[in-house]
Amino acid sequence: MSKLLDATLSVEIAKRIESNEVNSFDNAYHAALATPGSLYVQGFLVFSGKPYKPIEHSWIELDNSIVDPTLPYLHKKPEELYYFPAQKLTVKQLQAALEEAKEDYPEDEPLPVYGSMPYEYYGDVMLGGKEYQEAYEQAEAKCSELNKPKIK
Repeated sequence: MSKLLDATLSVEIAKRIESNEVNSFDNAYHAALATPGSLYVQGFLVFSGKPYKPIEHSWIELDNSIVDPTLPYLHKKPEELYYFPAQKLTVKQLQAALEEAKEDYPEDEPLPVYGSMPYEYYGDVMLGGKEYQEAYEQAEAKCSELNKPKIK
């Protein structure tokens, strides 16, 4: 994870797209549509404290920075957040994947997008390809590091 979170731009875009605290995938989708040159990214978010495990999350990347339109609802300082990307899509790729998902699974929400099979396990969930498993393992290691019991 070499890219840094741009908190100012994250808050600005969150306001512009009227993001919500419930769905980071929708927030990132709308942010990608509203931000030329951005990439839609799915992966995992880690911070210390509850839930003590990686959270499946989505954001956008712009140049050399992470822009998270869900940031205002996370109630964490930017330096406390760690992002582990599993999949990056251009807006064109994202729109094509959503159209395909709507056709193949009309009763399901089209986001998140998990790429092509075969799917791997990460945690106790089977979604995403090998890149998801790798990102999850990295996120899990960071989560363990951040949430080590304090020895008295």
